[in-house]
Amino acid sequence: MGTQEVKGQLEGTERRDFIRSVLNDLRALERLLDDGVIESGVRRVGAEQEMFLVDRTWRPVPAALRLLDRIDDPHFTTELGQFNLEVNLDPLLFGGDCLSRIESQLNDMLDKLHVVARDEDVEFVLTGILPTLRHSDLGLDNMTPQPRYYALNRAMSAMRDGAYELYIKGLDELLLKHDSVMLEACNASFQTHFQVGGDEFPNLYNIAQVVAGPVLAAAVNSPILFGRQLWRETRIALFQQSVDTRTSMDFLRERSPRVTFGKSFVKDSVLELFQEDLSRFRSLVTAEIEADSLAELQRGTIPKLRALCLHNSTVYRWNRACYGITDDKPHLRIENRVLPAGPTVLDEVANAAFWFGLISGLAAKFEDVTRLIHFEDAKMNFRSAARLGLGAEYVWFNGVTLPGVKLICDRLLPLARDGLLGCGINTEDADRYLSVIDRRVSRGRTGAQWIAMSLAAMRGKHSLAERLSAVTAGMVKRQRSGKPVGDWEPAKLTEAGDWKRSQTKVEQYMTTDLFTVNEDESLDLVASVMEWKRIRHVPVEDHRHRLVGLISYRALLKLMARGILSQQHKQIAVSEVMTHDPITVAPDTSTLEAIEAMRQNGISCLPVVKSERLVGIITERDLMDLAAELLEEQLKQ
Repeated sequence: MGTQEVKGQLEGTERRDFIRSVLNDLRALERLLDDGVIESGVRRVGAEQEMFLVDRTWRPVPAALRLLDRIDDPHFTTELGQFNLEVNLDPLLFGGDCLSRIESQLNDMLDKLHVVARDEDVEFVLTGILPTLRHSDLGLDNMTPQPRYYALNRAMSAMRDGAYELYIKGLDELLLKHDSVMLEACNASFQTHFQVGGDEFPNLYNIAQVVAGPVLAAAVNSPILFGRQLWRETRIALFQQSVDTRTSMDFLRERSPRVTFGKSFVKDSVLELFQEDLSRFRSLVTAEIEADSLAELQRGTIPKLRALCLHNSTVYRWNRACYGITDDKPHLRIENRVLPAGPTVLDEVANAAFWFGLISGLAAKFEDVTRLIHFEDAKMNFRSAARLGLGAEYVWFNGVTLPGVKLICDRLLPLARDGLLGCGINTEDADRYLSVIDRRVSRGRTGAQWIAMSLAAMRGKHSLAERLSAVTAGMVKRQRSGKPVGDWEPAKLTEAGDWKRSQTKVEQYMTTDLFTVNEDESLDLVASVMEWKRIRHVPVEDHRHRLVGLISYRALLKLMARGILSQQHKQIAVSEVMTHDPITVAPDTSTLEAIEAMRQNGISCLPVVKSERLVGIITERDLMDLAAELLEEQLKQ
C-alpha cells in the first residue's frame, strides 16, 4: 500500500472496473511466467525495518511526521501509527558481503535518524511490541493522517460491522475491544525479501513455510502487550486479530483470516496464491487503474500489475508472494513477515541470514520439500513457535519430533551455513551471523526471554509501570551498544532515569484486578470480601459490567454504628446502601486531576470507567505511594 491514491471499497461500476483490472493483471502475470519473462538466475535480498518512537520517559510519542520532514530521505517512510516509522533498505545481490552491507546500511540509516531524533527529544526502539504501549495510545488521533490509512480503517471497520475483538491467552489473559484498526500499530517487524525465479517459486516458497516455525522460535521478541505476559511472540496473535474482518458470528462457516499462514503448500505456480486470495478476500481498498496490463504486454511493455499488487497488499500472508520490476525486468520475491523488530541490528541481520541460509540450503538438497513434512505440521510448528518459542517441540522431516534448541543448533544451523556458503556468502560473515543465533538459542536468551527475565527480577518491589519503563529504557541502551541479546544483562529499574515524569495518567496507577459485587448481592458478602482481600472499596456492577455504585469500608463502619449491620440485617441488598452514580474518571485522566477530584468531593477512591465499563479503581493509597516515592527521590537529590 505504498501508493497514496487509494479509495475505500468502491461499489457498482467502479468496483467491477477494479476487479477487471486485477483479473487482467493475473492473466498478464500468467503470460509472463509462461513466456519465461520473469527474471531467473538472479538472487537479490532486501529488508524493511519498522520501529517505535518514544519520548524521554519511554512512552510512545507521535513524532513520525516531523522526523520525516527533517530527515528528508526516501528510505524512511510512515507507518499506520504516528509513533511508528519504517526504513526501506536497498536491494542487494545475494552473495559476497551482502549481509554485512545490509547491517552497515541499516546502522547508517539509524545513526542518521538518531541525530534528528535527539534534537526532538525522541528515541527509537527496535522491538516487536513496545512494552510501554497502552490501550489509550491507540486513538485515531495517533493514526498517521494519510488517505491510505483512513481508507483502510473505514473499509475494515465497515466489513467488521462492529468492534475489533482481541483475545490472547498466555501466562496472563487479555480480552478487549477496540474501535479502529489502530491495534495493528502495536506491531513492528523486520521484513526480509528473497528474490526467486518463476519455475523455482513453488519449492522455495514451500521451504519458507516449513522453516517459518523454527526461525521464529529463535527470534521471538514480543512477550508483553498492555502489561500482560502472553505469547513468546504475541505479535503473531495480535496482528492476525487486529486486521481480522471476521466476527464471532462466523463460526457457522469456514472463513479465512486476512493474516494467514495459508491452507496448503503451493503445487505448481505462484498464481495459486494470488488466485486463492482474490477468491477469498474482497479488496479493502481500491484505486482507479488506467493502464491495461494485457495491452501493455502486446506493446512489449512490462506491466506494473498495480491492481494485483494493491489487492495483494491487503492480504497479509506471513510469507507473502510479491511482484516487482528491477532494471526493467519483472521479478518475484518471497516477503518474510514473520520476524519481529529487534532486539538489535546485529540480531536482525543474523535472523535474516538464518532464514536466507535455510531456504538456500534446503533448496540445494531437496527438489520437493513437501514430501518430507505435512503442511499441517509446518503450520503447527509456526503456531507453537509464536506461543512457546524455544520451549516448544517441533515436528521435522519424516515425522521426527525435536525440542526447539536441539532442532536449531544440531540440524538447522549447519544446514543454513551450507546454504549461505553455497550461494557465495563470505565465510566470515556466515560464521559471524550464525554464531549469534547459536549463542542466543543455546543460552535460551531470546529477546522475549530477556524481557520476561528483566520483569521478574524487579517483581514485588516496584509497580508494573516502573518495570515496563525500565525494560524499555534498558532495551534502548543495549541496542545502542550493538551487543546481541544473547549477551544482555537484565534491565534494572535505575535505567529508566526520571521515569516518574511519565507517570501522570490514572491508568498507570489504577488497580485492574478488581473485586466487584452485583447490586443484588448481600452486604454480608461485601464485608467478607473486604476482610478477605484487605480492600476498602468494592465497586458495584450490573450484569453488563457497567458501574452502578460503590461501597466503601467507611460506609460500612457508619452502618455498624447505626446498628444496621446487626446479625438480623446482614442480608440487606447492596443496592439499598451503596453510593449511587459515584464520581469516576477515565483511564487517561491525569493524576493531578484525580487528586483534585478526591479533595473537592471528600472521597478516597475513584472508579475508572471507559466506554461505560468499569476498567479499574484508583485510591488515595495509590497516590500516597506515588507521593512517597517522589518525595524520597527528591530528598536523595
